[in-house]
Amino acid sequence: MTGNTYDLVIRGGTIVSAQATFEADLAVADGRVAALGRGLGAGVEEIDARGRLVMPGGVDTHCHIEQLSGAGLMNADTFESATRSAAFGGTTTTVSFAAQHPGMRIADVMADYAACATRGALIDHAYHMIVADISGENLADISRLVGEGHRSIKIFTTYDKVRLDDLSILKVLETARARGALVCFHAENDGLIRWATERLLAAGDTAPRFHALSHPRLAEIEALERICRFSEATGQPVMLFHVSTREGVEIVRAARGRGAPVWAETCPHYLFMTEDDLDRPGMEAAALLCSPPQRQAADQEALWRGLALGDLQLVTSDHAPYRMDASGKFANGEAPPFNRIANGMPGLELRLPLMFDAMVVGGRLGAEKFVELTATAPAALFGLAGKGRLDPGYDADIAIW
Repeated sequence: MTGNTYDLVIRGGTIVSAQATFEADLAVADGRVAALGRGLGAGVEEIDARGRLVMPGGVDTHCHIEQLSGAGLMNADTFESATRSAAFGGTTTTVSFAAQHPGMRIADVMADYAACATRGALIDHAYHMIVADISGENLADISRLVGEGHRSIKIFTTYDKVRLDDLSILKVLETARARGALVCFHAENDGLIRWATERLLAAGDTAPRFHALSHPRLAEIEALERICRFSEATGQPVMLFHVSTREGVEIVRAARGRGAPVWAETCPHYLFMTEDDLDRPGMEAAALLCSPPQRQAADQEALWRGLALGDLQLVTSDHAPYRMDASGKFANGEAPPFNRIANGMPGLELRLPLMFDAMVVGGRLGAEKFVELTATAPAALFGLAGKGRLDPGYDADIAIW
């Protein structure tokens, strides 16, 4: 701000926060929200936002960017292409993953991802530490990295190269508890998935559509319940990623009712798709494979109700893109069995438009809840200072709809 002139004034828009909706001008100075009100002073640049909604930029706290999977496949995008598409979709902050594999030292992994993002990211970003190996100095590294500000950890309970056993999980929870971190979980029972997969393959049921049956809902139910109990036993806050089932919502609700420090999210593909979408000819459904898989219409309704009641606090993309070629989905041949197809779908750009269409245009839960679920709550839960709100002093990360 120079004298009485702001860097930018957005005039006449309808400001939407997680708590209120009102008409006002919004002024920006030095990259931050400087003032909200009517008749604000001039801006070096001005935007006429009459008839439009002025909202915080989206905060997507679950996205896989330029990440090597447990199967050794690289995502289809880079930090540049992923964050560019995020910005086009109204998202201004991402939290992706620094993926440790067994034998790697977590401190080195974090340094490598930071260098990669610095070269390419176009928007603000942070990382979760994926912890797949607690041997050697790794627990000490985790403790130190949390102290340096990397305050979230990701654990898998399935997938060969990244899953941790229960004792290792408890040790990570204990380490996080001592340092004030949040631990996030991909929670599915590995044994149930292996058992179901073996039976399907033995029966010759190998097409992509059988992926949904290979991840039975009981695999999610068991693992979510177990992690909630671990949270209670240790007193460590946990975030349960991509809840997909009605029973999963009920488990979270019950755990929170007991006072457990548990939070949870879901994703657009569970709110807008069902397993019937996998019933496509040939290998088309390979594009839609994700874990957990899409479920049933009744699960969709339970997830929406969970969002309305506050049982689920976030909607994230779980962005994980793979090309439909030998570099991605078909790395194991032109018609591989479902268990040899890379899991994941893109979602960074479309998360907000999909949710806006349903919640604001369609009137399901409304504009203020949209802001809460996609910007304000994720920023608060993951401790992203200056993000997720348009209050004076906060970063001027703004999306005009």
